[in-house]
Amino acid sequence: MEILSALLVPMLDLKLLSLVGLGTFAGIYIGAIPGLSVTMAVSILISFTFAWDVLPALSLMIGIYMGGVYGGSRTAILLNIPGAPSAIATALDGYPMAQKGEAGEAIGITTVMSFFGGFIGILVLALAAPAVSDFALRFQPRDFMLLAILGILLVGSLSGESLTKGVFAGALGLMIGSIGLDPMTMEQRFTFGSMQLMGGVSFIAVMIGMFGVSEALMQLHHIDKAAVKQRIARVVPSFGTVRRYLPLSLQTSSIGVIVGALPGTGGDIAALMAYDHARRVTKNPEVPFGQGAKEGLVAPETANNAAVGGAFIPMMTLGIPGDAVTAIMIGALFIHGLNPGPLLMIQQPDMFWFIVGALCLANIFMLIFGLTGIRLFVKIVEMPRTVLVPVILLLSIVGAYAVGNSLNDVYWMLGFGVLGYFMRLYGYTLGPVILGVILSRLLDDNWRRAIISDQESLPLLLKGILTSPLSAVLLAAVVLIVLSKLPLRGLLRRGARP
Repeated sequence: MEILSALLVPMLDLKLLSLVGLGTFAGIYIGAIPGLSVTMAVSILISFTFAWDVLPALSLMIGIYMGGVYGGSRTAILLNIPGAPSAIATALDGYPMAQKGEAGEAIGITTVMSFFGGFIGILVLALAAPAVSDFALRFQPRDFMLLAILGILLVGSLSGESLTKGVFAGALGLMIGSIGLDPMTMEQRFTFGSMQLMGGVSFIAVMIGMFGVSEALMQLHHIDKAAVKQRIARVVPSFGTVRRYLPLSLQTSSIGVIVGALPGTGGDIAALMAYDHARRVTKNPEVPFGQGAKEGLVAPETANNAAVGGAFIPMMTLGIPGDAVTAIMIGALFIHGLNPGPLLMIQQPDMFWFIVGALCLANIFMLIFGLTGIRLFVKIVEMPRTVLVPVILLLSIVGAYAVGNSLNDVYWMLGFGVLGYFMRLYGYTLGPVILGVILSRLLDDNWRRAIISDQESLPLLLKGILTSPLSAVLLAAVVLIVLSKLPLRGLLRRGARP
């Protein structure tokens, strides 16, 4: 009964209910604007809520977090500009649907599947938090390294028709992600002696430039072409559609929860891994991936919202943040005199159940706000290109500047936009570049930690991988994925011929 009363507190208190709703609404639109990240919004919010009680402060933060993760999909579908890194995979099939006049359907599927993924994440948080947290803590640096390698193998899924071009684009992303000072030795990498490059290149500026500016430049090729009229007769997907994608959404929600519970990962990696999983298990999609496959929307959107619940698991049970937003929330709890971790779960379980209740409420608000106003929102893509191109450029510039209030980020964004434009002209897909930038730090850091912990001996590292059940399973997954990419059938057939 005590659990139920704590769970219902944010739903029965009008003030808390309003704050969760306000936060979710604001989060959707903050997440939709490239460069305005949820992390930034929550961190700014701390200064405003410093004098508040802890429950209203958490209500507002949780609403913004849940709404912001979903909001990134709006501009990804309508403008091919992911509002957040977790929406990069959504743009791959969402934007082609908008180009075919199916933006309303794409947003409808995205909203319902985000709600479903968010619900699964919260359910796991409520029922199995300690067990999942214990599993996530078993990950050693070598396991994170293998996880990053698994992610890099996603290049095969994101590289379009040419794997060679995809590998080149992925390697370019890894190089961009390595620019700056080596975090351990402080040696310069790819800086060419420039002071401006020593701090590295902002990932958000690269993402906005590659997707936003390059899209604006591509639109100039069809400046006189009439805009595609969007079909928005049915926004809410039918029960049959939801039932059809239910098995896939359950699988990708599981990926989202587990990856979200791993400290240092988050919804962006979960969404990309889920997209790759969908490509592997979907044998006959109605439309090929990359050209508007609905499975390409279902997988990343369920995963990135399920990762929200996953990120709270290590935060609430161990005091370890699952991602940047939960790291800030831990700070907010400390400010209000609370100590997240095992003691909080024992001494103040009502706080845990309050957070679960607020997450449930934010998920419901996300569904309501996500499905309303779509007809007005999709009018964006029906604007004439003479208006649309300046809008995209303006959003990109504002977003890049908002990253660090620096004109340098705007220059980098424009430079990578031109690079992305020429890459698209010559048939290179941009997904692998962003993937390389995202995973370069995870791979680099954990490779160093793994090899140092094994006395800088490669044989010892390999022995550690083979003798650890978790590492061995991850290694087996890497080997299986590599083998699946090789044309083994063709080689065997040629070998069998006399």
